[in-house]
Amino acid sequence: MNLGRISVKRIFLLSIGGMAVSMLVICAVFFAVTGQMWILASGMLLMLCALAWMFLLTVAFGKRLSIFTRELCRAMDQMISGSGEPVRAGDSETLFAHISYRLLRLYGIMQENRKKVDEERQELQMLVSDVSHQVKTPVANLKMVTDTLLSKPVTEEEQLEFLKGIRNQTDKLEFLFQALVKTSRLETGAIRLEKKDALLIDTLAMALSGIVYTAEKKNISVTVDCPEDLILSHDSKWTAEAVFNLLDNAVKYTPAGGAIRVSVEQWEMYVKLSVSDTGKGIPESNQAAIFRRFYREEEVHGQQGVGIGLYLTREIVMRQGGYIKVVSEPGKGSEFSIMLLTR
Repeated sequence: MNLGRISVKRIFLLSIGGMAVSMLVICAVFFAVTGQMWILASGMLLMLCALAWMFLLTVAFGKRLSIFTRELCRAMDQMISGSGEPVRAGDSETLFAHISYRLLRLYGIMQENRKKVDEERQELQMLVSDVSHQVKTPVANLKMVTDTLLSKPVTEEEQLEFLKGIRNQTDKLEFLFQALVKTSRLETGAIRLEKKDALLIDTLAMALSGIVYTAEKKNISVTVDCPEDLILSHDSKWTAEAVFNLLDNAVKYTPAGGAIRVSVEQWEMYVKLSVSDTGKGIPESNQAAIFRRFYREEEVHGQQGVGIGLYLTREIVMRQGGYIKVVSEPGKGSEFSIMLLTR
């Protein structure tokens, strides 16, 4: 017999019926052995009392079960709608209290998951808004240039200028999409940073190779002060990406004829990697905001970029157990320092 498919009411009826039959059989056996009528009468009276108490127990339990079921359904409805928290049972030793405790735990988990979903939804909305804002300008510029080329005749010289503008805007879009792909792959865990012992000077060489040409064009001197034998446990590829973002910003915002210095200091628990420049500097009021995704100061909107480099750099450094800080003053340049754990 599968008890899981039998109703509670039927179980009680079967129990009462079985008890009544059992007591009748026992009374009949005693009467047959002794032949005393009072034994049979006493047995019948005991059976009636037992049946009465069993009936009261069944009614009380059924009522209590009905109340608990109603409360359970109301609590679950509140949990589903998020309008209320299940009431904690007073007696911690009862079965109902155990169920109530688990409902409270489930409610807490559901609330936490709902909060995470809301945060992710808001973050996604902000990301879509930021991306659309970043894409809007180059797309509008591309449409304007192509409409001009299609609607009126232009000289060869003007045509070349328009094509250069198109190339510039497509480069900006490509850079934006590549930066977004890198960021999303890091944030979603599609890429895991793997720390391995490697020469830090090799990582710096990878980062510097990306800015040598632009630095030379602006006549910016770049000096590096790093021990050649310094071995550090780090993800060389992604750390080079982080340092390149700092160097790229330094080249952009340092005027022609300026200087950029890369220095490395070995401390007890950290290795400090600093990138300093003689650029425009950053006001103290903006220094906390520059690491936000897509943040750009109003006065640098004319410069190439989408405002994601510093955000990506911070993510890379933090995922290796380090942190990044900035010291800057308007007109006196900036110094960005990456602190990486020695182990």
